Amino acid sequence: MWRKLVFNAPEMTGRRKQLRNNATVVEKLLWSKLRNSQLGVKFTRQYSVENYVVDFYCPKKKLAIELDGESHAKKKEYDAYRTRTLEAYGVKEIRFWNGEVKNEAEEVVRKISQSLC
Repeated sequence: MWRKLVFNAPEMTGRRKQLRNNATVVEKLLWSKLRNSQLGVKFTRQYSVENYVVDFYCPKKKLAIELDGESHAKKKEYDAYRTRTLEAYGVKEIRFWNGEVKNEAEEVVRKISQSLC
């Protein structure tokens, strides 16, 4: 029986690649702290779960990290629905505002490390 892929589905490849190639300064900054298993686990960028693409994802811990800019202040209902969808697949999502990453990168990394436990 055929089943739709939920995690990193092939039909989302183009969108994921586009997002990786157009990463924001804040995404690049956080990626420099997460890449190469610096926190003891592997993270990937622009990973899809169902039809959502999360900024960073740790498959081993099923942890998604989202970075939010100003536009997310107006999208609270959408973001809440998205979070519930991810949770339905067993994915824990944590969110940070872009300003947190820019101004308090080490604190953000500490919070991510705590979420991995």
